Amino acid sequence: MTNVTVTTPRNLSVSSRIQERLHRGELTPAQVEDFRDFLAEVEQKFLHHRIITNNAYTRWFRNGTATDEQLRHFIKQFSVFSNQFLIAALLKEINSPTLEQSRASREILLNELGVIYRQPEQAVNQIQVQTEEEKDREGDPELVSTQGTVDGGIYRFRAAHFEWLLTVAQDLGLHYEDIGKRKHGTATTLHFCDELIRLYGSEDPQIAEGASFAVENWAAAGFWQELEDGLLQIKKTRHPQLHLAFFSWHNRVEAQHAGHTLLELEEVYFQPDFDCSKFIQGGQEILNAIAVFWDGLNNDRWQHL
Repeated sequence: MTNVTVTTPRNLSVSSRIQERLHRGELTPAQVEDFRDFLAEVEQKFLHHRIITNNAYTRWFRNGTATDEQLRHFIKQFSVFSNQFLIAALLKEINSPTLEQSRASREILLNELGVIYRQPEQAVNQIQVQTEEEKDREGDPELVSTQGTVDGGIYRFRAAHFEWLLTVAQDLGLHYEDIGKRKHGTATTLHFCDELIRLYGSEDPQIAEGASFAVENWAAAGFWQELEDGLLQIKKTRHPQLHLAFFSWHNRVEAQHAGHTLLELEEVYFQPDFDCSKFIQGGQEILNAIAVFWDGLNNDRWQHL
């Protein structure tokens, strides 16, 4: 019998921030109870989606048995998603309804592009780089922080997430011109990318919030760990030269992003124009698109033996 690993979704609950607003009289008990019911609905419809609880491709990938051809195919498709996400992230920032949400979107986008997180208590002038070796180290994702802010951070070409992924690709015999472009994507990969742009970057803030919440909680639910586990096994047994910082760094940082989305939801939910149904729609539709991406890779792997 095949062992099936199923991810246990994390529970969504009313935070201490909401409890404090209740105690201060900013919210009524009825409002908090409605929010609690809404979180239960989000948990059921988002966090129990099959692509979060039972991703067949990443479950297989974690065993480290992918052939070199299958591995190159995975890196190529992931690189297309990684690059196209930048378009969706930029649209999300442009369409942000508030300055605070705009800044939160820029945190993610600018870090993706190569602005290194700075700890808030760290003065800007404390991040001076004196030697080429130190510059390289600062751009090394194994040595930069997974927490902090891009405000006052330093930009490094080599800190761009796509360059980390390019390093993995080069370790497997791929080159810059082989990855990242739409022409390299399969139909299922491009469907996911287009849905990211349509939903995550939507002009409708309710749709975009739902998609963002779903994407970040998908990213924090364990698939990065399964990818890292598989790649570590491949590095150990076949490719000792493999650089895995792109995957290990994202595995550590995504929980921070998921926490930000809950804070955003708390801020927008109690506004008069918040539309619960559109939020749910945005989240469910993007999760279905994510499933198309992973299902496509799972079908492709049988053709890349």
